[in-house]
Amino acid sequence: MNENEVRERAFAMPLTNPAFPPGPYRFINREFFIVTYRTDPDALRAVVPEPLEIVDPIVKFEFIRMPDSTGFGDFTESGQIIPVRYQGQMGSYVHQMFLNDHPPIAGGREIWGFPKKLAWPEFKVEKETLGGVLKYGPIPVAVATMGYKFRTLDHDKILASLKAPNFLLKIIPHVDCSPRICELVRYYLEDITVKGAWEGPAALQLFEHALVPVREVISGAHILTDLTLGLGTVVHDYLAK
Repeated sequence: MNENEVRERAFAMPLTNPAFPPGPYRFINREFFIVTYRTDPDALRAVVPEPLEIVDPIVKFEFIRMPDSTGFGDFTESGQIIPVRYQGQMGSYVHQMFLNDHPPIAGGREIWGFPKKLAWPEFKVEKETLGGVLKYGPIPVAVATMGYKFRTLDHDKILASLKAPNFLLKIIPHVDCSPRICELVRYYLEDITVKGAWEGPAALQLFEHALVPVREVISGAHILTDLTLGLGTVVHDYLAK
């Protein structure tokens, strides 16, 4: 294989058989279970990078079922999302994510910089209760519950929230472990169809693994969508001279 062939084929690792195909990536029946809680402002300041700004000490703990996703298959993920402001516009900073399928872990980290790690999240309905459990190995990290479809949420407000920008800190190390890429990346969800959205009484338990302590649960939301995960743009380069 000559150098031109390497350059033409180089998309992701491994070169001859990447773990995922090129995007865009479409998700059908992508389902969110989100518990919003109030936390310690100092804990958020310790993990949210400038130039993003913290407006309120709020965290969203999400469980997401993705039964039909282009190139990634059927998987579940969970993680913490922090509402932030960037240049006057509200959005969300993805703090950490845990999921149970290798291709979206590899693709999420390599393309956008999603902070994804291998774990065992579950998201399902048990009788009248929507439940989410995140285990890291055999140890539970988070348990969330919510009353199933107690009240319908406003369609337009949910759609607007899903259209807001999302931010990631993409870090790719050099061969000496110094940062070769260290960028703030912005991406959007696109072609969104909101099929339903509901709220109800919610609870969340974070165990000793959790980096941010729970202070006060604010709300729970359950959203069913079709959407496309848009590719990202770099909005800040931490290594630029």
